[in-house]
Amino acid sequence: MKTAIIFGGSKGIGAQIAKEFANGGYFVVINYNSSKMDAERLVDNIKDNGGQAIALKADISKYDEVKALVDEVIKLRKSIEVCIISSGISRKNLLIDAPIEEINEVINTNLNGTIYACKAVSYNMLLNHYGKIITISSMWGEVGACMESVYSASKGGVIALTKALAKELGYNGINVNTISPGLIDTQMNKDLSKEDKDYLIENTPSSRIGVPQDIAKAAMFLASDDASYINGQVISINGGYII
Repeated sequence: MKTAIIFGGSKGIGAQIAKEFANGGYFVVINYNSSKMDAERLVDNIKDNGGQAIALKADISKYDEVKALVDEVIKLRKSIEVCIISSGISRKNLLIDAPIEEINEVINTNLNGTIYACKAVSYNMLLNHYGKIITISSMWGEVGACMESVYSASKGGVIALTKALAKELGYNGINVNTISPGLIDTQMNKDLSKEDKDYLIENTPSSRIGVPQDIAKAAMFLASDDASYINGQVISINGGYII
């Protein structure tokens, strides 16, 4: 049974990815930081449906904690076949108004955290000459969003990291790709007004908001051997909002 770590796996897109991989026969490691109850409920749900999962705490913005989590998984499972980094936060603010603490929080979680997770799992994957790393970026990392300049920068950095890392690791049987979601119906977007959602839907050729399953299905495909020739790519899932 292959092992998949989902960083930020307790809620939203990450939780749906965890369910998808558990249903697909993976042993799933659900990483959480502050959402312990959500993570434990998800583990119970997966086990109730015949899957295997555990929840482990680590703050992705701290490399020592990320490395300790990965080491614990390797002791338990020997190898890590798939790593998905879904941890992310968003703060809406004009850059000139954004507190430095807020800027650092977004960059440390979204970009540095992704770097830390990729670094930590790469050692084991290199030893095994096999692995699938899937980062979660954003369409705003591709084109930028007003009042989300720091978020856009962090996700643009994730895209650049993914492309560079694919070149570093590809010769050792490791695929690195990023999924770039558009508007997805999750807790992160709960503050969007009905008018904002209606505007986005109206300007999306697919005429709907995305759901976490849209991202989870793509992650499952990228982790499969059917996607072995896909490397360093940005898989944009936004209903055609940006093309």
